[in-house]
Amino acid sequence: MAIKEFDVFVIGTGNAGKNVAFACAEAGLKVAIADNRRYGGTCANRGCDPKKVLVGITEIKQSADHLRGKGLDSNLLINWSDLQKFKATFTDAVPAVHEKRLKNAGVTLYHQSPRFLDENSLSVEGKTVLVKKVVIATGLIPLELKIQGREHLLISDDFLSLSQLPKEMTFVGGGLIGMEFAHVAARCGVKVTIIQSGKLPLEKFDKDLTAQLIEVSDKLGINFILNARVNKVEKLQKNYRVFYKKNGEIKSLVTEMVFNTAGRIPAIESLGLKKGNVAYEKEGVSVNEYLQSPTNSNVYACGDVSASGTEPLTPTSHLESRVVTENILKEKSKTLIIPPTPSVVYTIPQLAKVGLSEEEANAEGYDFTIKYKSIPKWFSAKHKNEEVYAYKVLIDNKSNQILGAHIIASEAGGLINLFAMAMQGKLTANQVKDMVLAYPTRSYEIKGML
Repeated sequence: MAIKEFDVFVIGTGNAGKNVAFACAEAGLKVAIADNRRYGGTCANRGCDPKKVLVGITEIKQSADHLRGKGLDSNLLINWSDLQKFKATFTDAVPAVHEKRLKNAGVTLYHQSPRFLDENSLSVEGKTVLVKKVVIATGLIPLELKIQGREHLLISDDFLSLSQLPKEMTFVGGGLIGMEFAHVAARCGVKVTIIQSGKLPLEKFDKDLTAQLIEVSDKLGINFILNARVNKVEKLQKNYRVFYKKNGEIKSLVTEMVFNTAGRIPAIESLGLKKGNVAYEKEGVSVNEYLQSPTNSNVYACGDVSASGTEPLTPTSHLESRVVTENILKEKSKTLIIPPTPSVVYTIPQLAKVGLSEEEANAEGYDFTIKYKSIPKWFSAKHKNEEVYAYKVLIDNKSNQILGAHIIASEAGGLINLFAMAMQGKLTANQVKDMVLAYPTRSYEIKGML
């Protein structure tokens, strides 16, 4: 059988990979794509989308709870089984839809993770293929904790597919995934513990606003064990014992389920990058400003797996896929320019950020003003009887432009997008305040934050 040859071979079918495949096929190139998991990537199958479905129902319950006695009398109960069936309507069809669309676009499909044989050939499904360009878009996978009993640890995929909830569960790691799932579980009546190695969960977010989120989480019944490192998980007859070290002392707790939410790493181990002369680092595949491998110019990387300096988020994956596509179709025609990138923790309330933190602004030598205030009595929070609403905005004293914005609120995600737009457009704080916006809306209140 003749060896197949492709102009472009994409590894990974998430947002970054599939976009490159579609665009290159539309341009007339011979394209192949491969994935060792369900087509469609993490976000649609086992990440952002199904997570937000679970979060969404808890948001409704929380809103109703806030207004109980203020016009609402009923106590809403969450039916986890029905919720999982509803979530499945978003995820079950994803792989088949993606495969059909890719086939219709003329893309050749493989269902295995390829390995480099050399700079211009891959082994996939037991066959050798020759490639002119390779795009690595394999995303991230959970970090394996090198501890005794790690085989007992579940991951985020397992949480999303739980047929029923236990009475209690423990999360090892207080990052975005751990905090978001902890809030979902706690609002469904589960007793939740988070064991975090640092002083605070969500270490990349504003410390003052994170402290407010911890206070909310405490009231919700989430137990935080901070400055502690898990070093062993032991299987009991029905439950698990989790051992951790805190203040030099070994302690333990018993729980029904233990989830590893300690972080994610680039999914590159099985690719044989050394044989392909593809450089890599802790953050992922090494790339230049064109998202091209500096050691093998025929290889590009985009999305969460690239060490490009962008946040590992779906919107940045879309951005990077456009850069890679343009550079494949017309070599070195587009460089990656990273815009102000918002990030949101979908707890209740949400925690959001864009731009610089106080520490970063100080480190970069800015002369800036901090506007920080707790505002639960502002109309958009008060009319829903929400207890937590606060902001912290950093404004450059020289240019009057926004350096960073940090918000905790039920709709922080929507608000932070407005700050991102203002920063991308290089609007001054005064220009934003001079805008005429619809009232009474949550977005109107950004004027008061400046």
